[in-house]
Amino acid sequence: MVQISIQTIEHILFSAIKVKFTQGYVPISNGNYIWTLGFNEVECSSDLSTTGVQQLKVPLVLLHGFGGGVGLWVKNLSAFAGEGRPVYALDMLGFGRSSRPTFGRDAKDAEEQFVQSLEDWRKAEGLEHMILLGHDLGGYVSTAYALKYPHRLKHLVLVEPWGFAARPNVQEHWVPIWIKAFGAAMNPFNPLGPLRLAGPLGPLLLQLLRSDFKQKYASVFADDTVADYIYHVNAQTASGETAFKNMTIPYGWPQHPMMDQVEKISPSLPMTFIYGSRSSIEGQSGKAIQEMRPNSQTKIIVIQGAGHYVFADQSEDFNQAVLKICNNEC
Repeated sequence: MVQISIQTIEHILFSAIKVKFTQGYVPISNGNYIWTLGFNEVECSSDLSTTGVQQLKVPLVLLHGFGGGVGLWVKNLSAFAGEGRPVYALDMLGFGRSSRPTFGRDAKDAEEQFVQSLEDWRKAEGLEHMILLGHDLGGYVSTAYALKYPHRLKHLVLVEPWGFAARPNVQEHWVPIWIKAFGAAMNPFNPLGPLRLAGPLGPLLLQLLRSDFKQKYASVFADDTVADYIYHVNAQTASGETAFKNMTIPYGWPQHPMMDQVEKISPSLPMTFIYGSRSSIEGQSGKAIQEMRPNSQTKIIVIQGAGHYVFADQSEDFNQAVLKICNNEC
């Protein structure tokens, strides 16, 4: 089997982006760096209206989910950047092509490292404010950032966010015994350890286990480009993956559920939850938070026909929903 690099597979992925963009490493603290795609960074960051008043467009910043990277936004980036808004997609610390440092073993320490790396990146890019959109783990990190730096956000968009609900306080009779046994056996390993243990067979294993990714991106790629990309971003040293493991308790529940903290978010910060109608992820948190913030702008959008990867399953509907949020914030 011919092995290709993550740089090569990204080049293939990015060929589907139809607007101009930059790519590169943004230095942050402790000698680390964040791999970033940027759109409309300077020349199109503002428009001149017919009244002669300069209308600054708030940058949109995208955070991927667990095991993902900037490449998974390939069906969305052209649409988001097409109206001249500054748009940034970045590999979170410990994932993709960003630095892979050692994270703290304590869940809160790991969470703080994610948040601080995002704040370091914001400073390095010189952004005063942003619309922050996070998917899955990226949604958890985005919310943690909003708790600490609410004055930097104009809108918080949470797409199928992980880590909001606590593990149900019931006997786990619903968990089949084989899953419990497998979970106990795999406990010393990181979630994606088996992928690395597969060695050169890893890409084939991922194509077999996640054949749905080929279908999700079939309108862009006829082959297994996206599955190969996911393999390459996760075949490297486990870093963000280890941090995620340290932030969880058995069966993927968060050690520190965001539902216990979300009331501390500034009531003036608008929040929008986006869910897929076919998703298996727990989706009641958005409604609960909506009730917790009666005097705040908290909206819920359900994209019909979409699963957890709502931005890939129904990209056009997702893109329109996000653009509407962005345009309401200027």
